[in-house]
Amino acid sequence: MDRRFAESPESSANSSAPIAAWWIGRTLYRDAWDLQHRLVAARAAGAIGDQLLLLEHEPVLTLGRHSAPAHVLASAQELESRGIELIRTERGGEVTYHGPGQLTAYPIIRMADRGLLVRPLVRALEAALSQTAAVFGVEAGPREGFPGCWCGAGTRKIGAIGVRIERGVSYHGVALNITVRLSDFELIDACGIPGAVSTSIARELDRAGGVTTEPTTESVAAAGEAFAPALAAQLGAPLLGRYSGANPLVARRELEALLAACVPAPAMPGSVS
Repeated sequence: MDRRFAESPESSANSSAPIAAWWIGRTLYRDAWDLQHRLVAARAAGAIGDQLLLLEHEPVLTLGRHSAPAHVLASAQELESRGIELIRTERGGEVTYHGPGQLTAYPIIRMADRGLLVRPLVRALEAALSQTAAVFGVEAGPREGFPGCWCGAGTRKIGAIGVRIERGVSYHGVALNITVRLSDFELIDACGIPGAVSTSIARELDRAGGVTTEPTTESVAAAGEAFAPALAAQLGAPLLGRYSGANPLVARRELEALLAACVPAPAMPGSVS
């Protein structure tokens, strides 16, 4: 990682400033949620530059701030028996499933510095999802009126979008199904659309459904390597970071060190501030 950008962001508006991307591997949802909040605070304060987290989660259902719990089809008892937590968050969008075999990407971007509004950001995210699918030989794109990424002329959902802007900084983001277990989507009305069909890169490459693909972190990491430069290109930004072939433990330690450097050191006894 070139820490010059991560620790010393541009002080004035600059749409070509770099984005630092990090592959942090399998991460519990609440852990990544807390990490996002800390990065947003640091970015809003101008202590760090724009960041992009790339990861996969343990199985979890999340509700957007206005989404209806009725779109969760499983009972509380069934979720508990399967070890799947249901969490309401502050993001936009409807209920979403996250789990192994799914790329989740969280862009921490100070919007004004790139001259961005919410809709252009969502369009950039949709385009990056489509380009990532194309890298694996899958045709996908947006569906009018339904944010996300779809296959089959909008009949099968492969990627979800739900963002939040706070203090001028974006967080939450996107999920792209790579080798995820599609049966887990039967727990919800994906996007709040009853009967919506979820798909994945693996399923689209095997439309006959004759091959059972197990979720793999390696497939998610490969998708992250495609998504990060695709999003950076959409935003006209250079890309830095540990997202390609990176050790997620090392990347996480560097992220924590970056955040720790943003916290003022306590004053020594007897010192005058």
